[in-house]
Amino acid sequence: MAPTPTFPRPRHRALAPAAATALLLLTACGGGNDGEATAPAPQFSAEIRRTAMGIPHVKAADMAGLGYGYGYAQAEDNLCTMADSFLTYRGERSRWFGPDALLLASSTIGRPANLDADFFHRHVLNDTAVAAFAAAQSADVQQLIDGFVAGYNRLVREVKAGGQAGRHAACRNEAWVAPIVRGDLYRRLYQSNFAGGYSNFLPNIANAQPPATASTPDTVASARDARPTRRQAREIGRAFAALDLQVGGKEGVGSNMYGFGSDASDVPLLFGNPHWYWRGPDRFYQAQLTIPGRFDVSGTSFLGVPMILIGFNNDVAWSHTVSTARRFGFFQLTLAAGDSKAYMKDGVKVPMKATPISVEVRQADGSLRTVTRTLYASEHGPLVNLALLNPALAWSSTTAFAIRDINAENYRTFRTWLRWAQAKSLDEFAAIQREEASIPWVNTVAVGRGSARAWYADIGAMPNVTPAQVASCTTPFGAALAAALPRVPFFDGSRAACDWVDDADSKQRGAIGPARMPSLLRSDWVANMNDSYWLANPLQPLTGFPDIVGPTGSTQSLRTRLGHLKVQQRLAGSDGNAGTRVDATLLRSLVLDNRVLSAELTREAALPVVCASPSIALAADALTGTSFNPPVSVDVSAACSTLQAWNGRGEPTARGTHVWDEFWNRVSRLPAAQLWTTPFNPADPINTPRGLRTDNPAALQQAFAAAVYRVQQSGFAVDATRSEVLFATRNGNRIGLYGGCGSSGYFTIACSENRIEQGGYSMDANPNGNSYMQVVSFPAGGVQAHTFLTFSQSDDPASPNHADYTRRYAAKDWLRVPYTEAEIAADAALRKVSISE
Repeated sequence: MAPTPTFPRPRHRALAPAAATALLLLTACGGGNDGEATAPAPQFSAEIRRTAMGIPHVKAADMAGLGYGYGYAQAEDNLCTMADSFLTYRGERSRWFGPDALLLASSTIGRPANLDADFFHRHVLNDTAVAAFAAAQSADVQQLIDGFVAGYNRLVREVKAGGQAGRHAACRNEAWVAPIVRGDLYRRLYQSNFAGGYSNFLPNIANAQPPATASTPDTVASARDARPTRRQAREIGRAFAALDLQVGGKEGVGSNMYGFGSDASDVPLLFGNPHWYWRGPDRFYQAQLTIPGRFDVSGTSFLGVPMILIGFNNDVAWSHTVSTARRFGFFQLTLAAGDSKAYMKDGVKVPMKATPISVEVRQADGSLRTVTRTLYASEHGPLVNLALLNPALAWSSTTAFAIRDINAENYRTFRTWLRWAQAKSLDEFAAIQREEASIPWVNTVAVGRGSARAWYADIGAMPNVTPAQVASCTTPFGAALAAALPRVPFFDGSRAACDWVDDADSKQRGAIGPARMPSLLRSDWVANMNDSYWLANPLQPLTGFPDIVGPTGSTQSLRTRLGHLKVQQRLAGSDGNAGTRVDATLLRSLVLDNRVLSAELTREAALPVVCASPSIALAADALTGTSFNPPVSVDVSAACSTLQAWNGRGEPTARGTHVWDEFWNRVSRLPAAQLWTTPFNPADPINTPRGLRTDNPAALQQAFAAAVYRVQQSGFAVDATRSEVLFATRNGNRIGLYGGCGSSGYFTIACSENRIEQGGYSMDANPNGNSYMQVVSFPAGGVQAHTFLTFSQSDDPASPNHADYTRRYAAKDWLRVPYTEAEIAADAALRKVSISE
């Protein structure tokens, strides 16, 4: 049995719960399947009304009942994925699936090997840390969690007793599908905090070990004295440059969002669209949660999360995009003389905290053995093995490295989302965001009934480091990676002067106060497409905020540029639609129009150059690194004819879009000075850079020949339609899609990790793209919302809701999701079930 967790007093302000609550949690937060407390079980009751696409509208008399119904509904649709994920958070994957297998699906931790995932989660989600997180939650959050656990467990019991016939065939008879306890939910919630920090360094944290040799110096070498050679500095920079430290580490994990005020729309209007995982534990799930007269919110959350994270109520609507703010930093520790497990802080020796961790590992013959590692933590956070990136960064006899994630002490996140669900106005919504400053790694856009303005903010948990500290505390090793990992503090851990600092209004230790984080209210529009806060609205650039929040005056992504161009052209009446305002109907069309900005900017100049000859001698593919000796003659005539007839959009019927995508994937690797005739101008960031340079035709021709050759080798014709090449498979049937990757300048995102030669742009393995989509408006007397859940509610092939929403999305047939009791009752697909225990 796991040791009884303790509940240290939270170090952030005003979050300590009542003593009685803490005593209750003492019996309830253990990991594994150790059983619940011996106190009498509470009563849970909920009504689940499912409408079109299987969306559950859960109604209950209290928060515990809401969680109960929601946990049951999520498990009914996604049991196998959820049960698998609880093994991950408990650190039990190796016990069931062996140490070397990779996680089944991508998520915010990527797809690490089981053994690394187990040690990481047992180290970072240790009993003490999770207990502190649990003890800090509000009574409402705790009740939701209690109910969710009971609802999930009810579904597990039903399946194990033979219920849900034909469903969950992949896991229903597996021993690892078992009831959970409260601690499993707290671990799941706490783990979601780290997508912008610890999760990017999972193998580095799981494998941080002191040097094996006993050789240690007699004197202390300061972090300021330890410096890489020039060659090491270059190699370190290259290693960190190769890291993809976006949330999830995949291109496409981001989002688009707009908020429109009274100068652009007759009613407050919001569009939200995370580009997120289509599989795995972090996929979204759509629902409505209602306590009559008290609580009524609709939207989406991750699997295993008992509350709405993006959504709307009768008075406000909001969405999120991944933020550019850094949420973590490194500390270079100067080790004590003769002791590689202690470091010096202002001349005082500080022992590291050593934690022996044992993981059961299944062998090939089915037997179990125990693997034990001792992992270490400093006052800043866990030790991290950066030698996996470059040997010069190894934990040596003189130096070690620790990582600090600001969200390790951020216990306010889910309280914030629960408060937002009950907000009665945009002003109240914004006030809550400032009061909590808790959002862990995303931007926010919101609109509210009766408000003339829309709200943008990147107000959340961020490390607080001063410019003076950056100048005086950055170590030589930190300087070596500054260009590759900008705005990440890499400080000298031997001096207290280099610790993160507090503001007068900081909500936790070492965090920036909300007064120094960016926000904007505009009566026309605010938006974010994953670039920094700088251009929430290009007409009012935001500047003057701490560097760690994000860059200003820098080149914007093609997706960001297209997102703002769409609005500018709409308000100018130059987009081909009538009028100069935005309404919900037009907005639903604009966000799925499949424009491709790279083609709009360069196709007219590119095609005469690359199509000057019917064939091109291909010497090398710069994207794959493949060389051809002798060169391969590539017939490009059919591809040229197709692209000359293309209208420049990624519609389902568009032909040749995959050829353009492959061409742009290659030509965009050219340095900006060799790609554009008009360079980036920070005074005109939406319209620059532009103009394709054609004075180096060989580079363009080689990129085009490589693209055409790859398509020819793939088995797809160069004039195949978008929906033939880009698709999702449900029960053996392909559903043709549209859109593409943001790097090509699509705003409508469907970004497969597959290359064309691997069977098309399949959205079946671990893709990212449009996920939960909502267009919400607030006309007089009600709220109107149209939604998609692009991959459908259930990942169980036997579910009636495994493919229906995906087919609807493919047809661009937005769902008018019911919200009021009358709308729910009138839904033609309505089916009800009441559950209690």
